[in-house]
Amino acid sequence: MKKLILVFMFFSIVSNAQQDAQFTQYMYNTIEVNPAYAGSRGVLSVFGLYRTQWVGLEGAPQTSTFSVNTPLKNSDLGLGVSLVNDKIGPTTENTLSADLSYTIPTSPTWNLSFGIKGTANLFNIDASKLSFEDQDDPQFQNLSNKFSPNVGAGVYFHSDRAYVGLSVPNFIETNRYDADDIAIFKDKINYYLIAGYVFNLDRLEYVKFKPAMMVKMVEGAPLQVDVSGNFMFNDKFVLGLAYRWSASVSAMAGFQVTKGMYIGYGYDHETTRLRKYNSGSHEIFLRFEFFNNYNKMISPRFF
Repeated sequence: MKKLILVFMFFSIVSNAQQDAQFTQYMYNTIEVNPAYAGSRGVLSVFGLYRTQWVGLEGAPQTSTFSVNTPLKNSDLGLGVSLVNDKIGPTTENTLSADLSYTIPTSPTWNLSFGIKGTANLFNIDASKLSFEDQDDPQFQNLSNKFSPNVGAGVYFHSDRAYVGLSVPNFIETNRYDADDIAIFKDKINYYLIAGYVFNLDRLEYVKFKPAMMVKMVEGAPLQVDVSGNFMFNDKFVLGLAYRWSASVSAMAGFQVTKGMYIGYGYDHETTRLRKYNSGSHEIFLRFEFFNNYNKMISPRFF
């Protein structure tokens, strides 16, 4: 068994909790954690992201996501579909989700959205990458292509300049592997709080600043707190820094190539002892948006 796989299995045993995939540029990938975000940008939005974590460590996490979300014309509904492929050591998870949101205007500038999420998860473990005493252990053989459904919900209060959201993407806890009636590898409930605000730093709105935060809580694991600050120049260039509490510091950059196309990149540097064994994490994404004559968004949005 590879050293990193041993580390992952050790932490699975000790923490008794499995967290959702993490993203440095969470402020652009909100649909993955909060279904109420679906359609909130006011346009058909197509998003793709690839993250490779802890480069240089064999078996380190690699995550790919793809999502589409849009408001439904002449209604207060939003619809989203997303796919996440997450690889960690010998395990692979493919998660397909459908999101439905309903938005209530609470003032001329603020909206309150409610969302529900339905998820289908396919979990697989490559037993050939593990070394264990009984190669024919049926408990490991049963972990191939294991299907599990789930449901989630969220609320999202937002304007053109600010947002705050609460969500639970998965309400159902799923045991992946039990030993002696003890859940060793288990998907726990993840709770999310997100918030952000956009400040104009000059009268011409040439420079904008957006602080943002995401707090993730899951039983059996440390509280994860992400804070970030991004500057946008002339609605085109974005530069920023982020900090994940007791875990990493990050640099981010983005460019609005056209009105409908945005590209972003993030780099994480570990602040834990693990930094001695890897060369950081990389994350890149593309977002395409398609405008119609009824779309209201006339300038690039920060979120």
